[in-house]
Amino acid sequence: MAKSKKQVELEQQVGELTQDLQRIRADFENYRKRTETEKTAARDAGSAVTVQKLLPAIDNIERAIRHAPDDIAEHSWVKGVTGLTKQLDKSLENLGLQRIDASKGVSFNPDLHEAIQFDEDAEGDSEIVDEQLQAGYTLNGSVIRPAMVKVTRS
Repeated sequence: MAKSKKQVELEQQVGELTQDLQRIRADFENYRKRTETEKTAARDAGSAVTVQKLLPAIDNIERAIRHAPDDIAEHSWVKGVTGLTKQLDKSLENLGLQRIDASKGVSFNPDLHEAIQFDEDAEGDSEIVDEQLQAGYTLNGSVIRPAMVKVTRS
């Protein structure tokens, strides 16, 4: 049976519309993925800004605890503030904040550490952290503040 000209045109039109529909579906799926990525990036950027604004307060609390006089170190108020900072650290960890390891003896990594002081007199081949001067942090794997450190050679 031979197809009429009208039937061939209709089949051709259906084929074109089907292709258009598939293209629109693909475009929509790409749009959906792109907007989801943009929402995640915006949420992460907002978290980073918020956490960065909290870091100076965290630093000051840690300094205050570190310099608490020995005669009140066992006082319940000092212990309460220390417990509060641990709770704050845990809450920030749940948001994806991690402290950068800058303990004495760790290999110096310029991606994670910022060398503020360097022991020029030390001898050795490898650069290591001698002292952490300010804590550094990553948020969801990205450095938001490098650890400020004193570096020496070993």
